[in-house]
Amino acid sequence: MAAIAIFCPNSINILAGVNGLEVGQSIVIASLLVFNDALYLIVPNYPHPATDSHLFSIYLLLPFLAVSLPLYLNNKYPARVFVGDTYCYFAGTVFAVVGILGHFSKTLLLLFIPQIFNFIYSAPQLFRLIPCPRHRMPHFNARTGLLEPSTTKWDTTPPSRLQKIFMETLEKLKLLEVRRDDAGKIQESSNFTLINLWLVWFGPKREDRLTNELLIMQAIVGGLGLFVRHNFALLIFEVDNLGRWQ
Repeated sequence: MAAIAIFCPNSINILAGVNGLEVGQSIVIASLLVFNDALYLIVPNYPHPATDSHLFSIYLLLPFLAVSLPLYLNNKYPARVFVGDTYCYFAGTVFAVVGILGHFSKTLLLLFIPQIFNFIYSAPQLFRLIPCPRHRMPHFNARTGLLEPSTTKWDTTPPSRLQKIFMETLEKLKLLEVRRDDAGKIQESSNFTLINLWLVWFGPKREDRLTNELLIMQAIVGGLGLFVRHNFALLIFEVDNLGRWQ
């Protein structure tokens, strides 16, 4: 419970930095959770043993969505309202509460796969194995009007041998962009966030397009997570949402 309560707010907070992303990902996760809750209310043998837990989840998530949707309209590009850390912690706390008190924390984590990946990918900088600048948001190129991956500069302090091996390995796996000088020495490396990695993979983008693509990815991954949960549940649980037993 402690891990869920700590992870959910902070994971949304570190997958942020472009207009609409914090609120947008929260809306996608909340919508998928409401859909998941609804599956327990339409079972043939109603009520399901978990009906009350999922009704509790819906009671919290519907007002949350009612608050978040108008906020998103003002926070999306070009933003007129900025949410900061406050909304991220609020949203993550709501998800932690419904996951813990609704007794479906494993299902909740399936919807947080992009956030889990972002945390693991960010860990080298979060734990200072790689230098971490104060802000790792994408870089805005005023000439093109597009967002590009932000970078960590190595011109004053070159990477150690282990850091160099680590970054070159990620570069070969297409998980990092590294820039070198004419002598082959590393000068810059892209910052370790999913947002920057998306720009490494697919190139510079307008801010609104970047946000939309990340939200579509969040929805697809979350949908696949629910598909796995409700089609392979009996491999882990004794009963699924349709009342089928092992």
